[in-house]
Amino acid sequence: MPMINAGRLLSELRRFAQFGAYRTGVHRPTYSKEDMDSRRWLAQQYEAVGLQAHIDGVGNVFGVPRSERRSLLIGSHAESQNYAGWLDGALGVIYGLEIARTFAETPDCAGLPIAPVAWADEEGHYVSMLGSRSFVGDIDEAEIDRAVNVDDGLPLRNALRAAGLAGVPRSLLEPERYAGYLEAHIEQGDALEASIKRIGVVTSIVGLWQYSIVFHGIQNHAGTTRMAIRKDAGVAAATLAMAIAERFPEVAGPCSVWTTGRITLEPGAPSIIPGRAEMLFQFWDSAMSVLERLDSLLRELVEQTAIKTGCRAQIERTETGKPCHMDPAFQEAIESAAARYAPDVYVRMPSGASHDAQVVAHKLKSAMLFVPSIGGISHYWTENTSDADLVLGCQVLADAAEAILRGEGNT
Repeated sequence: MPMINAGRLLSELRRFAQFGAYRTGVHRPTYSKEDMDSRRWLAQQYEAVGLQAHIDGVGNVFGVPRSERRSLLIGSHAESQNYAGWLDGALGVIYGLEIARTFAETPDCAGLPIAPVAWADEEGHYVSMLGSRSFVGDIDEAEIDRAVNVDDGLPLRNALRAAGLAGVPRSLLEPERYAGYLEAHIEQGDALEASIKRIGVVTSIVGLWQYSIVFHGIQNHAGTTRMAIRKDAGVAAATLAMAIAERFPEVAGPCSVWTTGRITLEPGAPSIIPGRAEMLFQFWDSAMSVLERLDSLLRELVEQTAIKTGCRAQIERTETGKPCHMDPAFQEAIESAAARYAPDVYVRMPSGASHDAQVVAHKLKSAMLFVPSIGGISHYWTENTSDADLVLGCQVLADAAEAILRGEGNT
């Protein structure tokens, strides 16, 4: 039975957090110097374990076992959100490294091939889930050509060139080489902490649907234009936001969530009636039927708001992530390991955030494990998890990996 090295795991997690360290978190955006330094460091660690390491054309880092047997991919994404937490993504990456090391050191497990991986740009600085989508063949060169950085507009091609990846081939999945994929992650919410649980066995990952909603009004002087004749795009955006808050609960599922993440007014001056307002709006659920109900109601509310405010409206769905269910047998393997190490403090639960696992799951059997986020905080530099839970999660995942590979007939 593989027993991870707890001290080494915690040390390597903290070592990884030095790439782009910011307060108690990290700032390691995709293809930044800090991100690429972290990826090259990972490749060195994979080689030291005896794996064949390489960084592909979009920055994915692979540790390929020198084995003819089907291997088990274990990993997550290496980059971070801006000025964010030290565990989001990094946890699953270092778990993959530690489990590969543990199996190599454990005579009984040395023949069970672990393939650690660090995906690129799950966070969407250029393209959400870019690395995993590239790996499964879900993105073409044209989309890469169009992609730009969401913060500064830098073309993805330029970023790849600056990172030394221009002309490097993208690795494509060969399904027959893998038994499946496991990913560990902090929960990024407070469900585990609130229920006094320490391990979450992920049952499904929600689908995320994102929209750009634009209202076109009439820009005019704010001090001289009578209220009765105004067509204020800012008022339209605010009216829609309040209508969503009031009406969405009528059709939402028990786990549905939604947010208006940004409202941009043009020209954005204090004495000018906004002539244009853009809303970026998202909602999440694990049931396609619920997502479709929310979509239908949103479009109805946009139309009603346009009529009410006299503004012209446009709505475009810019992202459509399908809900994804994790493999039942893999869930059982994680749950059995959790029952061994954490009896009565594990639970099956959906993921309220998107992860690379939902991309890979369309091609390989996949599953996820959660550990608690203290205070439910993530995407912020105060994000944290207790050392005990970090160690527990890795040990549970290592045992699940062994069970899955032995079930493959690898002995």
